[in-house]
Amino acid sequence: MISKQKILIIGNGGREHAIGWKVAQSSRAGKIFFAPGNGGTSQIGTNIDIKATDISKLLEFAKKEKMDLTLALPDDPLALGIVDEFRKQNLRIWGPTKAASKLEWSKAFSKDFMRQHNLPTAKFEIFNDFEKAKDYIKKQALPIVIKASGLALGKGVIICQTQKEAVETLENMMIKKIFGESGNEVVIEEFLTGPEISVHIFSDGKNYKIFPLSQDHKKIGEGNTGLNTGGVGTIAPLSFVDKDMINRIEKEIVLPTLKGMSDARTPFEGILYPGLILTKDGPKILEYNTRFGDPETQTYMRLLDTDILDIFAACIDGKISDLEIKWKKNMYACNVVLVSKGYPGVYEKEKIISGIKEAEKQPDIVIFHAGTKVVRQDLTTNLTTNGGRVLGVSAIGDTLEEALKKSYKAIEKISFEGMQYRKDIGKSALNKI
Repeated sequence: MISKQKILIIGNGGREHAIGWKVAQSSRAGKIFFAPGNGGTSQIGTNIDIKATDISKLLEFAKKEKMDLTLALPDDPLALGIVDEFRKQNLRIWGPTKAASKLEWSKAFSKDFMRQHNLPTAKFEIFNDFEKAKDYIKKQALPIVIKASGLALGKGVIICQTQKEAVETLENMMIKKIFGESGNEVVIEEFLTGPEISVHIFSDGKNYKIFPLSQDHKKIGEGNTGLNTGGVGTIAPLSFVDKDMINRIEKEIVLPTLKGMSDARTPFEGILYPGLILTKDGPKILEYNTRFGDPETQTYMRLLDTDILDIFAACIDGKISDLEIKWKKNMYACNVVLVSKGYPGVYEKEKIISGIKEAEKQPDIVIFHAGTKVVRQDLTTNLTTNGGRVLGVSAIGDTLEEALKKSYKAIEKISFEGMQYRKDIGKSALNKI
């Protein structure tokens, strides 16, 4: 008889719903808990009213409920050292340590790491003095990229077209503190051009397995215009990236990164996700992420054929090289994100959502919840918006075009006040095929 595992999934976004959806398909999955979860996760497990950053309460809950496995998925708890704290208490947890996840939570550290190991990236300088940063900008070509060094929900990267915009961005980050402590230090780097892609690898600290490549759409507006977001649509795999390029990415970026971390005695265990740009001079690193991408995860979970609990176990136990990870063959996936009006700026919450059941009756559609909440009042129960990114409408198909058509057709069934979404997800990839 297969022993069932009690599993705690930390986070409340679309990524956590998608991972939970996949975990629930495992024959070894027992009770699944989400902390804090969302309106969708409550349909496959139990939501716990503990914030993802409240490490002491999460520890207390995991010990009390005798969790067999905890999945640390968002960047904030990783930066706070949740994996280190759980390990100290001999609790089984998947994810990178605080030292390893520094590749994401400090852009200054990650850029220095790239320079130290001769990894391909944009030319850059790091500043924690506003006047020096301002003087440096005056001597640089435009456009120029300014990044808050710390975590900023995917919104801390600004591409500045003019000197005035660059100085205002520095003021916002370093003086007005719009990203809080994350903007105390900034990275200023050259602007690169080319298609951006997402690379994900499972690593056990020694060996790794690479995912099919994916492409997120970061800008809020169609035609890649407007402000940066956490990501509003993803496609996978990428037909326009050939095997030679994938081999080059592994040789020039993945392997040296893992070796550099291992040599520094901070072996990387978990998901390493470098965001890359394919320039005329080859692939270059835009940034490191040390967790599953969101919304990339939603497409990956639709394509993954291997029991995900086997993969988490192999990562923790140092056996990833022994595991064959299978993906659906000749299949494409997409995930189009429905957002609240005003996102990524100020937006309203508690708008009633309708049409999800009708949308999921469409062929090959799975809807992953992000900013949703179940509200019970008197005798009625409503699903309402509770964030900027509200829902991810995922689809699979024999071609990318087919998957996208299915997703957009399903979206027609869904509505909430102020609902917005990009209507050109995957368009540039289709033009390259």
